[in-house]
Amino acid sequence: MSTFHLKIIAYDKIFYDDEAASVVLPAIDGEVQILTNHEECVVALKTGEVRIGTPKGEMIPAVCGSGFAEVTSDNQVEILVDTIERPEEIDIRRAKEAKERAEERLLQHKSRMEYYRNTTSLARAMARLKEANKYRH
Repeated sequence: MSTFHLKIIAYDKIFYDDEAASVVLPAIDGEVQILTNHEECVVALKTGEVRIGTPKGEMIPAVCGSGFAEVTSDNQVEILVDTIERPEEIDIRRAKEAKERAEERLLQHKSRMEYYRNTTSLARAMARLKEANKYRH
């Protein structure tokens, strides 16, 4: 199976730095799958699910915040996001509380900047809850 080098970096950690067979990303205009020998590009990412396909055929799910991915001609993919975590790392109680806080703040109709900040917080909390519930048994 052909592979490429994938490196995923969040502001506080390197989440993944190894070979991969594929990666599915939440682009702002829909999901994007990157495979070996993908054309060079830069992709803007939104909060959502990331799925890494390993060379052994395993799937590594994660939920990320906004950021971007760069695919280079030498089979390298580098992803920079503000946050990324595996579903089992998500504290469901805290995610629910964050969702409720963001919903409450959206009802307060403050400044435009606060509106965008709160919609981003709400999207992140909802994505975290969705992924945590999807992969928990």
